[in-house]
Amino acid sequence: MRRFTRPKVIPLLAKKPPSQLPHLSPIPNPSLPQPPQNPSPPSPILTLSHTQNHTHLLTFIKTHIKNPPLTPKTLLHFLKSKLHHHPTFTHLDFHVFNWASTVDSYRHDHSTFEWMVCSLANTARFSELGCLLSFIVANPCPCSDGIFSCPRTEPIFRFAISAYCRVGRLDDAVRAFDSMRKLIDGKASVVVYNILINGFVKCGEHDKALWFYERMFGLALELFKDMRGKGCSPNVVSFNTLIKGFFREGKFEDGIEMAYEMIEFGCEFSSVTCEILVDGLCREGQVEEACELLIDFSRKGVVPRGYDYYGLVEVLCRKGNSERALEVVDELWRMRNVPSLIACTTLVEGLRRSARIDEALEVMGRMLEVDMVPDIVTFNCLLQDLCNLGRTEEADNLSLLSLTKGLELDATAYTILASGYSREGKKKEGKVVVDEMLDMGFIPDLATYNRLADG
Repeated sequence: MRRFTRPKVIPLLAKKPPSQLPHLSPIPNPSLPQPPQNPSPPSPILTLSHTQNHTHLLTFIKTHIKNPPLTPKTLLHFLKSKLHHHPTFTHLDFHVFNWASTVDSYRHDHSTFEWMVCSLANTARFSELGCLLSFIVANPCPCSDGIFSCPRTEPIFRFAISAYCRVGRLDDAVRAFDSMRKLIDGKASVVVYNILINGFVKCGEHDKALWFYERMFGLALELFKDMRGKGCSPNVVSFNTLIKGFFREGKFEDGIEMAYEMIEFGCEFSSVTCEILVDGLCREGQVEEACELLIDFSRKGVVPRGYDYYGLVEVLCRKGNSERALEVVDELWRMRNVPSLIACTTLVEGLRRSARIDEALEVMGRMLEVDMVPDIVTFNCLLQDLCNLGRTEEADNLSLLSLTKGLELDATAYTILASGYSREGKKKEGKVVVDEMLDMGFIPDLATYNRLADG
């Protein structure tokens, strides 16, 4: 058990040239003192320009903090509810915080630390934020006086680290991370690591020089290895961030290697993981590599349920390679990675354009078997292809199956079937279709009926 006497108060602010502004004094009981004759260096953010304004601030403090001794609860209430909303003094919150640190018998806790960190970070006062974090390291929250550290330490530093990363101050973020690790029990959470890794990767969006990229990814990987070494399991966000960073940099092999590292580590893929890998390779023209990678992942059983590989199917069909698209869909479908409706529709259209009507018919049949109802335009086009090949009976059977799955045939579908039977000389079957059209209200008059029935 550690024993606490009195924390060593370190200066929050670097020394500055002497100012004409008097130094704030502790609040005594019962009254506030006059400003001292020899003023000490103020905070860089203190902008009051003369003794009268200083007196106004002291009066403001005394008015709202009426019951000494000063406590973190009363100071926090003053900072949040009074000073923060004051039109003249709101920017002096850190100065008041610093002043409170010098008051005898007073000690900041996690509530005042957290408020001050958020205030400085949200107003982009990063130099002061660095001073404050150093102060927290030297003067921990009273919750840390026992065996365990204060549970609010990591969230406080996490907010600061996120703010640093948001504005690209990565060195400051790493220093804050190192400081945090000295204070917390055990290992940092994966959320903090993800914030840092994402911060490094996001710097790649600003067209920095190549040397900075190398340094950025090196530091990110060091953090990643450190996570594993300390028993902090990286999650899918950690891996996705690094893979995306590698792909942005054109390091596709490294990104793919990181994906296989996920498999070895036992970290499940997300749909985002597959999108980064497959879409990234396709954008670079490495479509076949994307196919092989996705098929390998499917055979390893790591493709997440619900991943929509429509993008890969669309690229293959657009390039006239519907045969390869069918192979990919067959492989993934066999492993229970059912394609989306739009992926299937795209594949059917691609096979039709390649005159692969049998394969298109097979895909349409599989869609209907799993109650995947196609759009009527694609369905009618396939009916027309079959009828043009003299296979109207197959087209009719397909239409009957589709009706049982909830597809509502339109007048165009029935007209295609009636015309197909007519061309094949099957007037009896054609008349059955025409009678159905009449029952459905698709034939407006007797002339139309006779024309369709006679072919």
